[in-house]
Amino acid sequence: MDAALHIEPFFHDGTGTWTYVVHRGLDAVVIDPVLDYDPKSGRIATDSARNVQAFIEARGLRVHRILETHAHADHLTAAQVLRAATGAPVGIGNGIRKVQAHFAGLFGMAADDPALHDAFDATYADGDVIEAGALRFEVLATPGHTSDSLSYAIDGHVFVGDTLFAPDVGTARCDFPGGSVDALYASIQRLYAMDDATVLQLCHDYPQGRERRSAVTVGESKRDNRMLRGDTSLEQFAQARRARDAQLPAPVLLYPSLQVNIRGGRLPPAEDNGRRYLSTPLQGEIPPALG
Repeated sequence: MDAALHIEPFFHDGTGTWTYVVHRGLDAVVIDPVLDYDPKSGRIATDSARNVQAFIEARGLRVHRILETHAHADHLTAAQVLRAATGAPVGIGNGIRKVQAHFAGLFGMAADDPALHDAFDATYADGDVIEAGALRFEVLATPGHTSDSLSYAIDGHVFVGDTLFAPDVGTARCDFPGGSVDALYASIQRLYAMDDATVLQLCHDYPQGRERRSAVTVGESKRDNRMLRGDTSLEQFAQARRARDAQLPAPVLLYPSLQVNIRGGRLPPAEDNGRRYLSTPLQGEIPPALG
């Protein structure tokens, strides 16, 4: 049996997202799968997930788990599409309960709604070990971008979610509910304490005039990351991160993504007319004339 670890990245152009199939021999997990969604037309599609599934089937892989690094706010997850195809359970950080609690009311859901409570097959905490056949992942809590952010470490590779990006992009934003500059700094310091050769597998890339990247080493990030190098103090990072976050717009798919992702990848239930809707909560003061 081939004992080498293999990592196959899939890039989703529409959202700049990396999905990974990680396998050793025939044992595999999928990390951060993407559901295609066009906000202009409302069209849902599974092309990205089908590409991942085709790779799995062509190699005869057994998918043991589908892992989310966090409840994404910039793309819809295809976790349930792959769960239906493979039977693999879906897991996420146990901080998801805080994320669900915050957004439940915004989307008209009760805090104890089974659609939230039963959304995931497993939740993980810092220090947990995930066994997936010949694969063994160590779970690292890396909050700061969100309260449920996790990283998954295996054989010198760490799947870091949005915690860090390529050096010219920087780090995750911290202005989402449950975000924290202090917590993100501590999470990145934990990664930076690893061997410089450790490979950080990225969840996103937004290349400007260069080839897209799915990974960066700890050493390179410590040397070159534009937001947080190895010698950047918490005060310096906090000032730069908060200034940057104040300029960032909300993600285009913020509300569609969260409605689906806090449900573990399931769509909202159909209305009386048989159609399903992804709603946008209106913000700001509503003039009486519009009521």
